[in-house]
Order: sequence, then structure tokens, then C-alpha cells
Amino acid sequence: MFSIFKTFFWLGWISFGGPAAHIGYFRQTFVEKLKWLDDSEYAQIVALSQFLPGPGSSQVGFALGYKRGGLAGACAAFLGFTLPSVLIMLALAAASSHITDTSVFQNIVHGLKLLAVVVVADATWGMYKNFCRDKLTAGLCVATAIALLVAPGIATQMLVLLVAGLIGMQMLKSPNQSDNTPFKPSIAPLAMFALLLLALPMFAHITPMLGLFSDFFQAGSLVFGGGHVVLPLLQNIVGDQLSQDAFLTGYAAAQAVPGPMFTFATFIGYEMSDMPVLGALVATIAVFLPGFLLLLGVLKNWQSLAAKPRVSGAISGVNASVVGLLLAALYQPVFSSAVASPIDIALIIAGFYLHKKLNLSILWMIGFFVVSGLLVGNL
Repeated sequence: MFSIFKTFFWLGWISFGGPAAHIGYFRQTFVEKLKWLDDSEYAQIVALSQFLPGPGSSQVGFALGYKRGGLAGACAAFLGFTLPSVLIMLALAAASSHITDTSVFQNIVHGLKLLAVVVVADATWGMYKNFCRDKLTAGLCVATAIALLVAPGIATQMLVLLVAGLIGMQMLKSPNQSDNTPFKPSIAPLAMFALLLLALPMFAHITPMLGLFSDFFQAGSLVFGGGHVVLPLLQNIVGDQLSQDAFLTGYAAAQAVPGPMFTFATFIGYEMSDMPVLGALVATIAVFLPGFLLLLGVLKNWQSLAAKPRVSGAISGVNASVVGLLLAALYQPVFSSAVASPIDIALIIAGFYLHKKLNLSILWMIGFFVVSGLLVGNL
């Protein structure tokens, strides 16, 4: 358990760039370096997280911890990956000065965004080689990327994954594969999710903390598509209790710090509660919990479901489509928010050389891009 916690705790400090970059960091660490699983199993976990509400990259990390050490391993992975971001957001919420407005902070963030371009591009290329080996799977990848670039949004994402799965079910199924084991979801976590979702609002008025937990649980239950979608939901929760400037400062900080963007809830919970630290922790747990309960409901028997011929074909189609999701994310928001000049392109090219040819560790890569961001910002 400590080994799982330690690995994810380290990743929690260095995983900049949002969910797409996190998926790249996870793949590099757990597929290529530690070999906890292969690319096929990893892509299945990524694909599963795309269908469920909640924080996609955190669900992937939770599932990796579960695969390695059961429920305790999943909790260790979540705690390790989320704790650094929570600590930083608590510090920012407690700080009186506007740290995020300083030029030094902005320059460092800019450099780390360039690192995210390198990580996501490498992950996209690696997964493309594994899952887009024929004309049909390559076509599904390209069609997914085009659809999301032309009409970005969670509805498009769900539609292309569904269509890719249906095409794969018919055209990519394995004729020699057979498995008659019935798929049985885990009832307890799904029942707990339904109970909390339906019952919490009726008891939210009893105490302020229960009301806070209920509000953030509802928000976490409705977020499809990653951290940015949580913004309007949390804005509705906050209302007039927090100034617009403070709200946007917390949102900007959540995008800048490493780890999951859902820790924006930490900042808001701190600001909204009479007991700031407790409020921050309650809000954080509540916003993550729905996605984890749903994941536990289907994850345990996901492999038996995946072994069925038609389901296997559907997964092959979805895997190819997931590569297209990463390809679209590589442009928006990763590339478009990071690259503003030819110097940025030059630094990305240098980063690819350091990463792929010199095999520079992620720590040295972070140092390179932090220094580069500071130098470029002062030109």
C-alpha cells in the first residue's frame, strides 16, 4: 500500500497539464516503466473512465490502484495523487496575496504547459501505434479527432465513442473468442451512489457541513467530460457566497497546479465554510466520491465483460476512438493554451529530443521547462 501511495504521491506533484496529460504520465509510469499492466488493459480503463461521470484521470488512477491492491490500493492511489494538489489549494486559499497574479508564477506555468504538450503527444503516438494498426481503426481515430475539433463538447465525445463501439462490435469482433461468463455489476457501490444522490438533498438542511457535502456530491455526479465542466456547476453552488474575483482566482490556480482539477472544490470549500479546513476536505471528498462509486460498480467484472467477442470488438473500436480523443485534446486545450510563439515550438522540439533520445527523467524535464518558462517570460 505504501508503494502504491508513494508512486501516486510523486505523480501528484509533477502531473501538470490536465486530464489528457495525466493519462500520458500514467501510461509512461505504469505501462512503460513499472509494467503493472499492458497497453490494452490501460486503454480499457481509460475508455471506461470516459463513459462515467467524474474526474477522468483520477478515475484512471483509482482503477490502477484497485488493480494493484484492491480497494485499499485504490484509496492509496487516490490519496497519493490528490494530496499534493489539495495541499497547494489549501495554501492558496489561506494566502492573503494574489500569488497567481505574479509574473514569475505565470512564466513557470507557461513552461509546464509546454511540457504537457510533449507528454500528451508522446502518449498519443504510443497508443496510436498499438491500437490503430489497420485502416478501420486508424479511420475511427481520425474521425473521432475531426469530430471533436469541429464540434467540441461532451455530447460529441459520448456520441463518437458510442459509434466507434458499435462499429467495432460488428467489424472488429474476434471470431475465435468465446466467454459465457455473465457480467455481474457490484451492487453495493451502485446502491450507495443512488442512495446518496437521491437522499442527501432531503437532509442537507440539518447541518451546514451536510449541506456542503450534498451540494458537491450533486456536482460530482453530473460532471461528464472532465474538470472544466465542473466550473458552471460549482459556480451555481457558490452563488453570492464568494466574490467573482476569488472564484476565478481559485479556478485559475486549479488549472495551474499539478494533479486533478477537481481540487478546485478544495478552494471553494475552504472559502465557503466557517471551519475552512474541514469544509475544504468535505467538499473535496464529496466531489470525487460519485465517480469512484460508479467505477467500483463496474470495474471488478469489466474484464469478464471485455472477454466476450462482440464486447471485445467494441472495445477495439473504442480504444481507437480514445486515441482520437487524445489527439483532439493535444490541440485543444493542451497545444492551443501553451503555444504562443515560435520559441514555444522550439522548446517543444527540444523537449522531444531530451525525452525520446536522451531519456531524460521527468524531474529533469520539469526543471528544463520551468527554467525555459522563466527565461522566455523575461525576453
